[in-house]
Amino acid sequence: MTSLVFMSRQRPDQRLDLSPLVPHRLSGKSAAEIERVELQTTRERVRVGDAFRVRMGEAARVRIEGSCDRLDRIGQDMLDGEILVAGDVGAQAGRGMRGGRLVIDGDAGPWAGSAMHGGVLEISGSAAERLGGPLAGEPVGMRGGVLIVRGNAGERCGDRMRRGMIVVEGRAGAYAGSRMIAGTMILCRDCSALPGYLMRRGTIVLGGSCAAFSPSFVDCGSHDLVAMRLIAQFASRYSKRAGAVIRRKLHRLAGDMAVLGKGELFVKERSSDA
Repeated sequence: MTSLVFMSRQRPDQRLDLSPLVPHRLSGKSAAEIERVELQTTRERVRVGDAFRVRMGEAARVRIEGSCDRLDRIGQDMLDGEILVAGDVGAQAGRGMRGGRLVIDGDAGPWAGSAMHGGVLEISGSAAERLGGPLAGEPVGMRGGVLIVRGNAGERCGDRMRRGMIVVEGRAGAYAGSRMIAGTMILCRDCSALPGYLMRRGTIVLGGSCAAFSPSFVDCGSHDLVAMRLIAQFASRYSKRAGAVIRRKLHRLAGDMAVLGKGELFVKERSSDA
């Protein structure tokens, strides 16, 4: 399948909203129609043709070349198809995705995967703060789908996560899984302080060390659970490292008892900080 390619002309003078450039919104449009689509986020008018050279192909497979951190909302509300991004992206990449696959060959800005309902978002580099988290005033963050970060993740990864799976193969910042409602998070390496802070339900697996645990988690001993083997089988489709982290014997902490207390943290060994 020949890709529909957007080649960046230069680094834009202002932030651009690329949410219109998703397969279901581009399908059936001619090159001239696509070039007239507006992308601006300020009063200065910017069209696709001003910022990109367009090479026509199948709208079901979109490629963005020369991307940078001023390109926001790439893949927002995506329903199907595939978007491949060569370079970094700005804020809210993959926000509200319901299907399809978004692959970012670079770093992502804040709120990547925010309000995600389905599909797969893969970030080859690192992600900024609030990965999969809600915007201000929203009660729920990520609601489904699979989000993989090959590098590191910033603070409050998975804040108010409701459903789905987040995998971070690198290090995670403080408060990972904060206020988590449900869902699964796998942090393959070290994480900063207080993972699962005020989580109500859900599962967080820590593959490395943790700076400090919240004192309101309860030690439940070591386990070899069948459910974790099933999660490992699913996670291995997207990350062999994540699958390996879950397959070993894990020590379980229940919490956060400061709230509902039906969540769980799995660590590789018993910690004196628990």
